[in-house]
Amino acid sequence: MLQTALEHSLKEVLQRLVKPLLHPAIPVRAQRSMIRKAYLASTPPAGCRFEHMTLGGIPVTRTRCEDSDPARAILYLHGGAYIIGSPDTHRGITGHLCVSSGASVYAADYRLAPEAPFPASLEDAKAAYLALLEDGYQPAQIALAGDSAGGGLALALAMQLRDEEVGLPGAIVVFSPWADLTHSQLYEPKVEPMLPQRWIDKAAGLYCVGESRKNPLISPVYGDFSGLPPLLIQVGSEEILLNDAQRVAEAARKSGTEVCLDIYNGLWHVFQMHAGQLARATEATREAGQFIRDRTFSRA
Repeated sequence: MLQTALEHSLKEVLQRLVKPLLHPAIPVRAQRSMIRKAYLASTPPAGCRFEHMTLGGIPVTRTRCEDSDPARAILYLHGGAYIIGSPDTHRGITGHLCVSSGASVYAADYRLAPEAPFPASLEDAKAAYLALLEDGYQPAQIALAGDSAGGGLALALAMQLRDEEVGLPGAIVVFSPWADLTHSQLYEPKVEPMLPQRWIDKAAGLYCVGESRKNPLISPVYGDFSGLPPLLIQVGSEEILLNDAQRVAEAARKSGTEVCLDIYNGLWHVFQMHAGQLARATEATREAGQFIRDRTFSRA
């Protein structure tokens, strides 16, 4: 009963306070500042330690907890439509994922549009991944993870690594992936409490300057999923990116890739940000962490 009331309250807060900030008329810099403050409500578990460092010249925030296995790593790619967000806004998610997976989480502070459109974010993600390999991690000891735009970026990175014959990670976990920037098949829920289409339309334009939005490295739903690592997709039933998640899962299955699609009824875009408060969000991050534990390997 209390959890149902909490879900309703959180949904109201998102719709009344957060969604209005994601308006195409608000300057990107102002949105970055306001969303940073809004995400202060997303908190990591007690005992998480955050350290700023670099990987391959890319700024990252490493998250560790008491039980972190130094022989496992997650490269985390934050969401924000490629124009907002940072490792700091996603400490709640990376902290819970660190605890549930037992891995060290490296959240990449990749370059954002409009200052740095495609392929800057992909270049930065690849540089961070290659640096993990150079630091001694084996590919099977690494997982890729990300939410929203970061989820699409994780899929695009995996496709690029495969095509370039770089060792692939042991698993991929994506939350509400933004995987089709053409927006040709967006879902239409009765209520979308967080993500306005006009805002992601604008963000896609800022990111894709001069590039086809059907480029698989921009919209991985149009790419080849064969040979990719096991994939977990989590998505809410009340978000416009539900079809993106379903289409990615279908494409992965047709390509013979192991895929698990979990649709959380009544929840919204990247609801995992509420882990630690909302029971279903906490459980989702636990399941994501277990998926990573089961498919990555430790040196020990």
